[in-house]
Amino acid sequence: MPTVQTEPTLRIASLEDLARIVATYNATVPSRLVTADLHPVTVDSRRSWFDAHEATRRPLWLVLLEGRYQGWLSFQSFYGRPAYDGVAEVSLYLEPSAQGRGIGKKVLAQALEIAPALHLHTLLGFIFGHNEPSLNLFYRVGFVKWGHLPEVANMDGLMRDLLILGRKV
Repeated sequence: MPTVQTEPTLRIASLEDLARIVATYNATVPSRLVTADLHPVTVDSRRSWFDAHEATRRPLWLVLLEGRYQGWLSFQSFYGRPAYDGVAEVSLYLEPSAQGRGIGKKVLAQALEIAPALHLHTLLGFIFGHNEPSLNLFYRVGFVKWGHLPEVANMDGLMRDLLILGRKV
């Protein structure tokens, strides 16, 4: 498996990037491996999600390698209650051509380094139990399984587990 020769970088996403972000997300829908959305989403439907990302609290970044778009990574508030302000869900979506090249591991490591500056003490990942590549990625950067929700997602008649992975930062 080839590895990345240069370091990926993160850049705060702008509204002009939303169509590309949505396209990357929608590319995962048919696999039934990554998202619980069963149909592609629209740019308009993701506008409020985009607006909820604040660069200084819950950023949404583009993942770039040598200046070229590879995907996106975001922090999203967990559960929306003040006692959880130090907790965020991390999401990472890479273009198919960027997967399996070490980019995900490197940008997750960057996110872990950035998290304390955003007043985060805990990061969570919500990953389907059958998504071995993502589970392995998160485990490799020190996440551990904190929860298991058996058969909560109906993916075209197949009931899928959702695992909650966590890591203190």
